[in-house]
Amino acid sequence: MKADIHPHYRPVLFHDTSANVFFLIGSTAATERSYVHSDGVSYPYVSLDISSASHPIYTGQQRQNKSEGRIAGFQKRFAGFAKTPSKS
Repeated sequence: MKADIHPHYRPVLFHDTSANVFFLIGSTAATERSYVHSDGVSYPYVSLDISSASHPIYTGQQRQNKSEGRIAGFQKRFAGFAKTPSKS
C-alpha cells in the first residue's frame, strides 16, 4: 500500500439543524469549523439540514414546509406579466 494517500479519519461532530441534534461519528469529512461538544472537547463540526433524527421516513412524521405552494409561487412571480385588457 502507498503511504499518505488515505484521508485523515477522526471523530467529527455532525449537527442536524432542523432537529437540533448532535452526532459524534468517526469520519473523513473535511471542514474548517469546530465546535465544543457537551463533553468539553472541541471537534470538527459539520452542519446538516436533515438526518435520521428529522427525516420523515425515520421519524414517522410529515415534515412541515414553510414555503408556499408551487402554483402560488409561480402566480406571484409572474403576476406582472399578465396582459391587462385595453380600454378601447
